[in-house]
Amino acid sequence: MKKSLFCILVFLSSVSLFSQTKVAGIVKDEGGSAVAFANVLFAGSREGTITNDDGRFYLESDSDYDSLQVSFIGYTTRQVPLKKGANYDLEIVLEEGGEQLDEVIVYVGKQSKKNNPAIEILKKIWAKKRINGLRMFEQYRYDKYEKLEFDLNTIDSSVIKSKLFKGMEFVFQDLDTSRITGKTYLPLFLNETFARVYGDNTLDLEKEDLLGSKNSGFSNNQAITAFVEDLYSDYNIYNNYLKFFDKSFTSPLSRTGIDTYNYVLADSAYIGDKWCYNIVYYPRRKNELTFKGDFWVNDTTFAIAKINLEVTKSANINWVKEIYIEQDFEVLNDSVFLLKRDYMLSDFSLSKKEKSRGVYGKRTTVYDNYVFEEPRPKEFYSRKTDPYNPLIFERDSVFWANNRLESLNKDEKGIYELLDTLKTVPRFRTYYDIVSILGSGYVEIDKWNVDIGDLYSTFGYNDAEGIRVRAGARTYFGQNDPWRLEGYLAYGLEDQKVKHGFSAKFLLDRGTRLILSGGNRRDVEQLGLSLTATNDVLGRSVASSSVFTVGANDRLTRINLTTLNLELEPLLNFRVRFGGSFRQLESALPDAFSLEYLDPESPGGIASEIKQFDITTILIYTPGKRTIGYGVERRDINDTYSTLLLNYTQGLEGFLQSDFNYSKLQFSYSQPWQVGGIGRLMSTVEVGRTFGEVPLGMLNVIPGNQTFFTLYNTFPNLDFYEFVTDTYASLHLEHNFNGRLFSRIPLLRKANLREIVGLRGVWGELSEANKTLSSPANIPLMAPDDAVYWEYSFGVGNIFRIFRIDFNFRGNYLDQPNARTFAITGTFGFSF
Repeated sequence: MKKSLFCILVFLSSVSLFSQTKVAGIVKDEGGSAVAFANVLFAGSREGTITNDDGRFYLESDSDYDSLQVSFIGYTTRQVPLKKGANYDLEIVLEEGGEQLDEVIVYVGKQSKKNNPAIEILKKIWAKKRINGLRMFEQYRYDKYEKLEFDLNTIDSSVIKSKLFKGMEFVFQDLDTSRITGKTYLPLFLNETFARVYGDNTLDLEKEDLLGSKNSGFSNNQAITAFVEDLYSDYNIYNNYLKFFDKSFTSPLSRTGIDTYNYVLADSAYIGDKWCYNIVYYPRRKNELTFKGDFWVNDTTFAIAKINLEVTKSANINWVKEIYIEQDFEVLNDSVFLLKRDYMLSDFSLSKKEKSRGVYGKRTTVYDNYVFEEPRPKEFYSRKTDPYNPLIFERDSVFWANNRLESLNKDEKGIYELLDTLKTVPRFRTYYDIVSILGSGYVEIDKWNVDIGDLYSTFGYNDAEGIRVRAGARTYFGQNDPWRLEGYLAYGLEDQKVKHGFSAKFLLDRGTRLILSGGNRRDVEQLGLSLTATNDVLGRSVASSSVFTVGANDRLTRINLTTLNLELEPLLNFRVRFGGSFRQLESALPDAFSLEYLDPESPGGIASEIKQFDITTILIYTPGKRTIGYGVERRDINDTYSTLLLNYTQGLEGFLQSDFNYSKLQFSYSQPWQVGGIGRLMSTVEVGRTFGEVPLGMLNVIPGNQTFFTLYNTFPNLDFYEFVTDTYASLHLEHNFNGRLFSRIPLLRKANLREIVGLRGVWGELSEANKTLSSPANIPLMAPDDAVYWEYSFGVGNIFRIFRIDFNFRGNYLDQPNARTFAITGTFGFSF
């Protein structure tokens, strides 16, 4: 999805609601310095905004206003006359000498944490937050309407007249203008959903029934749709941290907020018939993941009545220029404030420069028709509706007219027709295909219902094959295909041998996700990059094709693998896989690397080829995982879920001339942890044991890494096959501080670098029987049984926003022959 994001931005970067009153400009002090976070309102109204870090603002309204009110703590409030219509490039100078408000005490400059009335109010918000809103009722029900839009922004005459849009000028006939940024934009995607939500606070259960869904634009492209779906991330402003795009932002209502934000009690007034306090907040330091804005809070319940949040310009986040959030609450009765409307705008762009082009992602969620105290049995919440029921996607105009809790504006109504027309334009189809190819790596051949690729795997190199070329294809009728065939052919210029891989998958039952799959692969592979044996008939490790490696990359294996599997998902995110595999293994370079083992039935008592049939049962649980699609292949749209895997393998000697009878039990647990405001920790624990005697090719190799790529779950200071085990336990920890530390260092602050630390260790044993069985092999067999082998690393990420470099250190076993005490690895990619 990150690759797709970059491709979308590259493409779109190369290329109405006409309000009655529009204003834009800059606020400065008498010395000419910009005034950040100043309040800008249409006089006599509550329609307003605050200036950004550079003192700039944009504001618009459907109503006519003749003056603008600009204020900030420590300065005299100014009233600026406006002409009718647009008022751009205003320069407003504030004079020092702020006035005292009647209702509140005003503080100037960096705010003290002591004797600050705003912080006293904040503490009361913390005390009341768990008994406000929906938590005040035992049961609840409400309607939820969500509208998600995807727009190309910063449209000007140079874009309209460019050759890029030649023949597509009609799309610019009706352009809209953002009320947040003041930029013109062209809508390209619209998704509407209507759902009913049920909850029971006594049972701590909630379920959401999707009743209608309507798409336009790129709805048939999984890569683009998954990117857009990521905007659906749920958040609660009362939480300590708000997570957007894999980053945790400190909430202004957080208990840690007093160490992160300045708070000022700026005003008090009635909202409806409720007296509320207005608190302005802004960050204490730059380059941290923070917001600026203000909120209104009731003076008795201390429930939020209205809040806006804008990510600060200096925040350490890539590809996002703006994140702006508004939430409005309605008063149900004297003491209950319920969320009415939630609006979120994200401005994605390759650059944070003001005039750079990009993509808007806008989500509007409206809540209504609240009903309380309707008890339902526990079984009600376990019965889930089918979100892919065709009726949900075929709702007529009458349904949407009755259930849209917020009407579409003129431009939104035209998106469906616009996109249908645009898809018929050959030039647009060409651009769309380019983006699709870059994002997925496949070239679509629509008339054959086939995709050619993956293009990123076309060339490779290793010591056994030399230069390697590869070509592949897959069937593709649509993103929800019930079956898929895929295959490839490869050829090594050095060994002059053809390799191949073929797989087939069939979705037999959509409700239980019963899938039958199988295939065959004959190829050269670098085994030992994972503690679990590979059963992927199309997969290939980075190490198998690395052009540059540390030391000799000659411990390669020729593999002939055939598999047949049946997979079932009886419960959400819980999969059961049962299958069989037959593999033949032999060394790809026998003179340098041997897989030989003792075999009394072979000539000379030594065998060089392993033949093995295994039956495998795998249980996989991924709580919190979100996917899109209902075909045989689905696409993940988040990476915040944990993964628990239990694998039992039984080898059957004699069946299909299989060589060994053994059992293997393995367990792994991977968990990403969002550690408050100090970044993200990734942890993985793996344990396993093999019962019975097996040769080197079937033992558990501790994953070394002789490439220059940073590969999680490997040990970059170990060579391939340096440690081999039949019993093992390993731990991997990697923490990304997301720039939390570097942001405190003045010389590094503006670079937006991110610090990464890693710690990993493994312990294992290898029985004497297994050592003896593989004694003909020409590599020493050793396990880390004297002490836990461990490494640590320090890394710097976000170099030029795409590169990461890691410095890896070996902790022990330094007396091993040719032990690598230090290694440098790196990687590149596009992340927020």
